[in-house]
Amino acid sequence: MSTAEKAMKRPPSSERKTVLRKDAPAEAPEKKPAVRKPRAKKQPPLKVLLCASEAMPFIKTGGLADVVGALPVALNQEGLDVRVILPKYRLIPYSYICSMEHVTDFTVLMGGDRLYCGIDTMVENGVRYYFVDNLALFGGDQVYTGGQEEGYKFAFFCRAILEALPRIDFFPNVLHGNDWQCGLLSVLLRAQYGIDERYRAIRTVYTIHNLKFQGLFDFDRLNASLGLNRGYNSVDNLEFYGLLSCMKGGIVFSDRVTTVSPTYAEEIKSAYYGERLDGLMRKRQNVLSGILNGIDTDAYDPENDRFLRVTFSADNRRGKAVLKADLQQECGLEQRPEAALIGFIARLTAQKGLDLIERVLDDIMRQDVQIVFLGKGDRHYEDFIRTAQWKYPGRVAARVEMNEALAHRVYAGTDLFLMPSQFEPCGLSQMIAMRYGSIPIVRETGGLKDSVQPFNVYTDEGNGFSFSNYNAHDMLYTIERAVAYFHDEPLWDRLVKRAMNTDFSWHKSALVYKQLYEELMKQ
Repeated sequence: MSTAEKAMKRPPSSERKTVLRKDAPAEAPEKKPAVRKPRAKKQPPLKVLLCASEAMPFIKTGGLADVVGALPVALNQEGLDVRVILPKYRLIPYSYICSMEHVTDFTVLMGGDRLYCGIDTMVENGVRYYFVDNLALFGGDQVYTGGQEEGYKFAFFCRAILEALPRIDFFPNVLHGNDWQCGLLSVLLRAQYGIDERYRAIRTVYTIHNLKFQGLFDFDRLNASLGLNRGYNSVDNLEFYGLLSCMKGGIVFSDRVTTVSPTYAEEIKSAYYGERLDGLMRKRQNVLSGILNGIDTDAYDPENDRFLRVTFSADNRRGKAVLKADLQQECGLEQRPEAALIGFIARLTAQKGLDLIERVLDDIMRQDVQIVFLGKGDRHYEDFIRTAQWKYPGRVAARVEMNEALAHRVYAGTDLFLMPSQFEPCGLSQMIAMRYGSIPIVRETGGLKDSVQPFNVYTDEGNGFSFSNYNAHDMLYTIERAVAYFHDEPLWDRLVKRAMNTDFSWHKSALVYKQLYEELMKQ
C-alpha cells in the first residue's frame, strides 16, 4: 500500500488519540522561516602578467620562446587570466604586426631621456599579448646585440611594463619575469613604485632559464637611466664582482624564484653549476623551487605535423621509416634503414657536449651509425662538424643553420637523439625527440635527468639512455649500448612506444605554477 493510500485510510482527526512523549514540549514550537544562505561570490580569476624577451610564435632564439608561448595557454585552461608582454621587435612576422591593435602610448623617463613607448595588443591561442613598441630600441635586425646598450634596452622594457599597467587596465596579482632581461622588474617595483597601493599588492615570481647568462653591466652607466639609490650597488643587492647583475636583481628582490627543472634548482646551489651565485642560491633556497618545463604537444605532434611528408603515431610507426629514408636523402646520407641514425640539434657550444663528441667521434663511427648535426654557434664547432662530414661522407651530415622545418624532420626521421650536455637547466629537445620516437642519449644533469628514465633491460623499464659523469668514454659506452639494443627489434619497439607515450604536456607543470601563484597570494 502506498504512502498516499495509507494516509487516506487514517481515521478522522476527531477519533484520533493524542499521545505526548514525556520529553516532548506541550506545544509544538513555532516554525521559523527558512533562511536562505547567500550564494558564495565567484572569485575572479587570478591575474598573471608573464614578462619575457621572446615568445612563440612571434620571436624565437631559444627554448625561452617555447616556454612563454605554451605555458600561458595551459594556465588559462586552468582558469587563470594569464597575459604576456614582449618587446615589439621589427623581426616579428609582418602578418602578426598587421593583426595588432594600438592600445596607448606614453613617455618613459630613463634618467634625462624621455622615450616614446607604445603598447599594442592582440590575442593568439586564447592568450592576450601586449607589445612594448620603441622602434629605436627594438627595430634592429637582431634580438640580442650585446654590449652596454643591451642593458639600457631591457631596463627600458622593465620600466615600460610597470608604467603600462594602469594604462592597459590590468594590474596583475602576480608579475612573472623570465631571465636576466626581466631581472630589473622586481627591483624597480619595490624601489620606486611602492607609493601606489596597486603596485604594493603585486607579488613577483622570477624564473631562471639559464643562470650562465646574467645581464652584467656597468652600474653607474645603467643606473643613470634607472635612478636607483647608491645603496643598491652592494653585495646584498645588485653588485656582482664590480658590475650590476640583472639576474641577481631578480633573484634578490622577487618573492619567489623558480628554475625550469627540480634537479637544476638543486645543482645551482653548488659551485660547479652556480656561476658564482651559488651562495645567493643557498641563501634564497627557502623561496627557490624547480618546475620541469613541458612542450607544446600541438606544435610537436607526429600525427599532425605540417613539416612532415607523412605522419605516424605510437601505435602505427610505418611513416617513421619513410621519414628516415627522406631525411637520409635530404642530408646526403646513404639510404640504409639498418643503420642507426643519430640526431643532434643544438647551439654549437661546449655546453652542449660537443667537446665530448669531438674527442671520440672516430670511435662512434666504428659502429654502424649515421649522424645529422643541425645548429649554429661557435666557429670551432661549426668547423668540427663540417670536417666530420668531409671525413665520413654519406655517414655524417653537417647543417650549419637554424631551420625549424628541418628540425622537425630530424626529430621524426632519426632513431636516436644525442644530448650529452655539460649542464642543461631543462632542455626541450629530449622531450620532443621522445614524442617523435627518437630515443634520447643524455647526460644526467638538470632537466635531462628529470625527464629521461634510463632503460633497464632486466625490468624492461625506461624511455632513454643516460650517463652520469661528464666523460667522453662514458658517453661512448652509452651510445654503443643504445645501438646494440636498436638491433633487437621487439625490445626497440617496446622502448619507442613507451617513449612516445610519455606525457610531456604543459598540463602537469601548469598545475604546479598555479599552486605556486595561489600560495604566494596567501602570504
